[in-house]
Amino acid sequence: MKRLNMGRSRTTYQVELHHSPLFEAALGIAAATYDAIHPTLEQPPAYWQQMLADLPPDVRSEASYAKEHNTWKTLLQLLHAQHFADLEAFLAFLHQLSAEELRCLALPFLGDELQSARRRAAAGSDEDILALIQACQEHLFFPAYISHVTAANPEELRKHLSVLMNGWYLTHVKPREAEITRMLERDRAHKESLLGKWSAEELVAFATDGDYPPEPAVTRVLLIPQAIYRPWTVQADKEATKIFYYPVAEQHLFEQADPYRPPQSLVQMMKALGDEHRLRLVKILAGQEKSLQELTEQLQLGKSTVHHHLSMLRSAHLVETAGTKYRLRKPTLDRLSLLMEQFIDSPGSGEEHP
Repeated sequence: MKRLNMGRSRTTYQVELHHSPLFEAALGIAAATYDAIHPTLEQPPAYWQQMLADLPPDVRSEASYAKEHNTWKTLLQLLHAQHFADLEAFLAFLHQLSAEELRCLALPFLGDELQSARRRAAAGSDEDILALIQACQEHLFFPAYISHVTAANPEELRKHLSVLMNGWYLTHVKPREAEITRMLERDRAHKESLLGKWSAEELVAFATDGDYPPEPAVTRVLLIPQAIYRPWTVQADKEATKIFYYPVAEQHLFEQADPYRPPQSLVQMMKALGDEHRLRLVKILAGQEKSLQELTEQLQLGKSTVHHHLSMLRSAHLVETAGTKYRLRKPTLDRLSLLMEQFIDSPGSGEEHP
């Protein structure tokens, strides 16, 4: 059958990289006030409890408010309004916004078709506020967040954001500001060095450890390195833009990192593939999705043994589940040669790179 495509074709996107310790502050507030995620973060739960305890009492009170209303999202939204050279520039911008501008920037982007409703909601339209809430009913916190930022007193919201951001930054970022900035710069510079060598999709997959195929409405992907939310990649949306706050690579966390230490993602993949049975699984799943029972029968191994091998492949992001089936993540496998090439080609400390 011949087809004539009259729809919008998938295109590629342009990748840009930004970094700022201001994002580290806003994401730190997000992480510290999200109790449920603490067991999955690189730092233990006690670390986040101490981060909150170290805040001055008035800032701790605002952190509790942020925990209840997710206003860390407002800080991230505002940080994307323009480039801010430092904390003072951000706070000055926050204080000069009109009440309507503050609400509009605080509201999440929910698609081009709702941009007019977003502006009217910021101006106080109850009908459009309801339309935004209904458009994101399935989101974890957006409905309550939208209700709050459109109902809150703008001056009280402004004061809350100012005290929270200033207090968190001065307590947790300012003492290490130069170190944090250098760390973010190292990772950004490394990713930028790959821009001309790798495709946009390969670079995004490498930075975020996940695949992001092009979407017709997205022309730009913004990559922002962060260490505070490791190992998670935090995703957000902006007009024509997909934003990924991706975890700083392990080799860039410290200034004196071992240049011969391979990235953990490469180590995990090599370990996962360094077994005959797991290589068999990769080949089987490259053909089609299979259930655990089907794989057990085909390999003639015990179910617990096959499950162990699948777990190893899943931990390296080479295999994923789709309902009751397992399937190969081919893009991840394709990145193996890129990761190895990048590791081999990166110069060692104090050595000339040919």
